[in-house]
Amino acid sequence: MDEMNRMNLKFSSRSENEAFARITVAAFVSQMDPTLEELTDLKTVISEAVTNCIIHGYENRTDGMVSISAEIEGDEVTITVSDEGNGIEDIELARQPLYTSKPDMERSGMGFTIMENFMDQFEVVSEPGAGTSIRMKKRIESKKALYN
Repeated sequence: MDEMNRMNLKFSSRSENEAFARITVAAFVSQMDPTLEELTDLKTVISEAVTNCIIHGYENRTDGMVSISAEIEGDEVTITVSDEGNGIEDIELARQPLYTSKPDMERSGMGFTIMENFMDQFEVVSEPGAGTSIRMKKRIESKKALYN
């Protein structure tokens, strides 16, 4: 039976930390021997989630903290990205493709849609004034399994 492997990461809500978060999660998940496409999908969703925390959760303030936890169990990885920022008033509205609360910043409004499409499970929990947590799960088809 596989034991669960976990990691936790916490960093300042600075845009320059988005690449750090993406690379760190990719390095952690690499032990699962993901395909290049799976790794690219994971890096994309981490970028989207962290960027949402920074831009929407903290409105580009650098004094907030973004947290990422990841768990590997068997062939699945579960990733949670959270902040303690503004929270989301209407999650259903925020999840609509092309909706953005920052049209002046030329945001595409596709962050949640991208995350939902690239992952097997996707859940948003938020409370106005208390932050947002995004929990995502993906099954990894190991490259080893593809060649056996």
